[in-house]
Amino acid sequence: MIEIENLSLTRGGTPILRDISLTIPDGGIVAIIGPNGAGKSTLLHCMAGLLAPDSGRVLIGGKDVHKARENDRALMLSLLTQTPGTVPRLTVADLVGFGRWPHHRGRPGATDRAIVQDVLGRFDLDDIATREVETLSGGQRQRAYVAMAHAQSTPWMFLDEPLSALDPKYSHDIMARLTQIVSQDGGHRSVLMVLHDLQIALRTANWVICLRDGAAIRSGPTKEVMTSELLSTLYETSLHVGDLDGEPVIVPRNPAFL
Repeated sequence: MIEIENLSLTRGGTPILRDISLTIPDGGIVAIIGPNGAGKSTLLHCMAGLLAPDSGRVLIGGKDVHKARENDRALMLSLLTQTPGTVPRLTVADLVGFGRWPHHRGRPGATDRAIVQDVLGRFDLDDIATREVETLSGGQRQRAYVAMAHAQSTPWMFLDEPLSALDPKYSHDIMARLTQIVSQDGGHRSVLMVLHDLQIALRTANWVICLRDGAAIRSGPTKEVMTSELLSTLYETSLHVGDLDGEPVIVPRNPAFL
């Protein structure tokens, strides 16, 4: 479980996060949604320990993220940022192997190698394991980075807009793999992600956090939170949550397009 207590952050005199208090359950996919500039990525980075808040704290499994040592924090959560750097001539297998660093500290053993091989197979990366990351397509590259985060074997995976600039095929592929991970690991693995695609959040997330102007205006089970009324208020545009062939859908209701 993640507990956020009175988290606030100001930069350049501008409040970015405003007294956020949340309790986030384990064992599923949690989506942070909200309009541009709401503070979604900033919240994620504060929760990951990359940014120090002005006040408040973040507890993961009862441990204060900002008081934990760097390597201890790396055993609590893995983080994939929006624009991860790529080392020239780095292979996919080596990239995924980097996820094991907090465990072996430069001395990989049989367990680490076995986990890397398992993750390469789980993410269908075996055939391109020897390819250099910089030669991959955008979708393949993102799948490799998510695989690296998974190889870190942490209770929580934090992903900052992992579907950005991906076409529907790769977006759905990554979400299917994340859904499989949390369902197969018996509640021991959880995913927290910033999402802009509301359809995917509605269909795949178990829990949703709604941010606006740096404040958490609602948090809870997806079906309870992602209603027509709340989404229309959150995004300041008319949105309708409906059903299409048994699947939930979000339809904009903008008079200009009717």
